[in-house]
Amino acid sequence: MADKTEGRPGIRRQDRVGYDLSLTDRLGVMFSAFWNSQVRGKVLFLATVLILVILATSYGQVILNKWNAPFYDSLERRDLGEFFHQLEIFAMIAGTLLLLNVLQAWLNQMTALYMREGLSRDLVDQWLKRKRALRLASSGLIGVNPDQRLHEDSRNLAESTTGLVLGLLQSTILLVSFIGVLWELSSGFIFHISGHSFSIPGYMVWAAIFYAASASVLSQVVGRKLVKLNADRFSKEAELRFTLMHANENMPAITVARGEENERRRINTDISSVLRVVKRLAMANTNLTWVSAGYGWLVIVIPIIVAAPAYFSGGLTLGQLMMSVGAFNQVNTALRWYVANFGPIAEWRATLMRVTDFRQALLDMEEEFALKDGIAYENTAPDTLTLKDVVIVAKIGEEIDECGGFRLRETDVVIKSGEKIMINGDHSVNRKLLFQAMAGLWPCGSGTMGLPPVDDMLFVPQIAYIPGGTLREALAFPESPDAYEKAAVDAALDKAGLHSLISRLDTRARWDKLLDSDEQKAIGFARLLLARPRWIIFDEVLEGMEPEWQETMAGLLTSMPESGMIYIGRSEAYLEALKPRVLHLQALPAKSEEPQQQQQQVTRTGASAATGAAAMPAPAL
Repeated sequence: MADKTEGRPGIRRQDRVGYDLSLTDRLGVMFSAFWNSQVRGKVLFLATVLILVILATSYGQVILNKWNAPFYDSLERRDLGEFFHQLEIFAMIAGTLLLLNVLQAWLNQMTALYMREGLSRDLVDQWLKRKRALRLASSGLIGVNPDQRLHEDSRNLAESTTGLVLGLLQSTILLVSFIGVLWELSSGFIFHISGHSFSIPGYMVWAAIFYAASASVLSQVVGRKLVKLNADRFSKEAELRFTLMHANENMPAITVARGEENERRRINTDISSVLRVVKRLAMANTNLTWVSAGYGWLVIVIPIIVAAPAYFSGGLTLGQLMMSVGAFNQVNTALRWYVANFGPIAEWRATLMRVTDFRQALLDMEEEFALKDGIAYENTAPDTLTLKDVVIVAKIGEEIDECGGFRLRETDVVIKSGEKIMINGDHSVNRKLLFQAMAGLWPCGSGTMGLPPVDDMLFVPQIAYIPGGTLREALAFPESPDAYEKAAVDAALDKAGLHSLISRLDTRARWDKLLDSDEQKAIGFARLLLARPRWIIFDEVLEGMEPEWQETMAGLLTSMPESGMIYIGRSEAYLEALKPRVLHLQALPAKSEEPQQQQQQVTRTGASAATGAAAMPAPAL
């Protein structure tokens, strides 16, 4: 469908706003999401009942339109008895239609509810498949503000789809029902003009079609910009909401840095972007109102004008005239459904584009990215981890000697379960890429990594993640809160220096706001005591912690001799407490840097030869 561009693995077209998909393709994407959802049966049942209710309502409206003839004829004859009798008939017809309208409204809302459930759950399921959300976050504009697409866009799409589909169905049924009525009323009329006589079979039908068609064409010409403007509006509003949310969550740092004025300018810039789009949208809607409102006022007299020749010639009674007016209005309403819903249809298409682009980007991640250089991953025995000739590149899709990177100086490493390892090296090395490579998130480079079963490995990132809910849920993450015994949980918290939190285990709060960064990291270390994984890989997690916390966490790790530990970083506390074997990372210069470095190496070699001293660099720790 699309070519692959540079970026995170599995993403296509990530530097673009969206996918070049036809409306049919987009509908196919959404139908696939619906058909595979658990609510498919409920939606199909409700849709069937809705169709039956709409058919019954249309039949009732045909009967009500026929009721116009005897009712207005009784008024023309001044027949009081017949007048009251027709009012009784009207009460029965209107009462039945009222019940059908209420039932249809409830079924409509329930259908929209289940449509939203199916779509939202499908998008969340696709988004939170292994590694997808992380890759999407770095995939360009398509990955910006997924919350908007998962929540607002999915809700709008479900509700608007239900409303528009049912409206189209109802208008189609009414059109079929009343065209026959209008054709029959106007089929026998003969026009007399300047001594000539002629007839137009069903001329009122053609008049209604011409009236509605002219309104449709004019509305489409005037409102053709609405689809793009609505898409721009949704995008700009999502960016504004993200800016506000980001500023609110980082307000302590902003305040300390005296950065309120900077954030005010940034937020006002996003507000201005939203307002510019909204102003253009308002002008487009205003222009469309000239058409929709103008035709709306004309429809009051147009049916009477069209039927007037037949009435004044005696071909229609007053009751038949009103019956013709009612049928004309029903046909016109059905034909002008697209006109009246041009704005909502434009919004629906814009929302459909955003949701389908988002879902298609997630589905495309199933494909592996074709790398020029890729790390080979192998499965090893549960008690062994190997690193052979490992090289990590700093950019995706580039040759190693073009973009730089680093390698593991020890070319053939075998690590046994229970062994303690520290990996550090040059300051210029981005050690996080090694952590991501071992987690399978950055397969860019060369060499071979032999990893034990993934269920035996636990990765501890530098920034702790504390999910919402109770502290017990955060401590057990990603397991269920009842995965561990209370005594084990209390002991883990106590050993991690969090004894004061034991009494608040079942308290719901924003723990990521209430706890400082050291306490949040300590939650992750307490989790290690509960999970007891065979292998633990750390990403500089002890760096930046207060010395007391570092000593506590290092002491906690010494109580887990059975776990193999690989610490990527330079923590002195880890080095002193666990006495690990040290491995080293060495930077690889980019090709453009090699001539200069080679010249520097020649200069250093000449100086060493002149002094007779051979300088050897000390191992990096």
